Amino acid sequence: MWDGLAAYLRGIDAAVGVRPKAVLVISGHWEAYRPTLNVAEKPLLLFDYYGFPEHTYRLKYPVPGAPQLAPRVRELLEEAGFETDVDAKRGLDHGVFVPFMLIYPKADVPVLQLSLQQGLDARLHLDMGRALAPLRDQGVLIVGSGMSYHNLAAMFSGRGGEAALAFDAWLGEAVADPAERAQKLAGWRSAPGGRESHPREEHLMPLMVAAGAGGADPGVRTFGESIAGKQISGFQFG
Repeated sequence: MWDGLAAYLRGIDAAVGVRPKAVLVISGHWEAYRPTLNVAEKPLLLFDYYGFPEHTYRLKYPVPGAPQLAPRVRELLEEAGFETDVDAKRGLDHGVFVPFMLIYPKADVPVLQLSLQQGLDARLHLDMGRALAPLRDQGVLIVGSGMSYHNLAAMFSGRGGEAALAFDAWLGEAVADPAERAQKLAGWRSAPGGRESHPREEHLMPLMVAAGAGGADPGVRTFGESIAGKQISGFQFG
């Protein structure tokens, strides 16, 4: 069921075309009072899931952290009016280590994780991404790790396929238009299938950060597949 998504993740390195100096990743699995950076030099893994086979709790991903990037990230966010924080103890959650085990399997690209901000306001996360955009010119790959559809109650129920398809189509159109992207994405709750696809919005907010950082680049759908009857997509900016 997940083979297509796995193949997509394995192809991201080639799709980006240039090996980044570091990755700044925003996962749907970390919310904090203020935007917070994991500044561990050798971050541990946080197995923040339940009921999976025993071997999934013994995974290894010895990626180096990128604490040296944190001051620049904090500077950019604080110039945009955000208060920030750091955390050297939290492990990288599965929204980071699971995809990156496929994207950079040798664990040879430093990773700095940035939290979402509690409240999950779309405009705020778009602004966060806009503030971080200069990092792209400094060799930093900005990754939003979430899901374009995240309704676990309906995921495997056979229900909600039409809503997922409608929202996916809307989302593709919204991210493609740099001029209107922020306004459209900020109103995602009113989009066809929006609330049905995201009863809680934490898995959509990483896309907001990536889209905000996208600047004048149109969002291009680089992955699209029906998984358990729900359309799921991935997008790239630049």
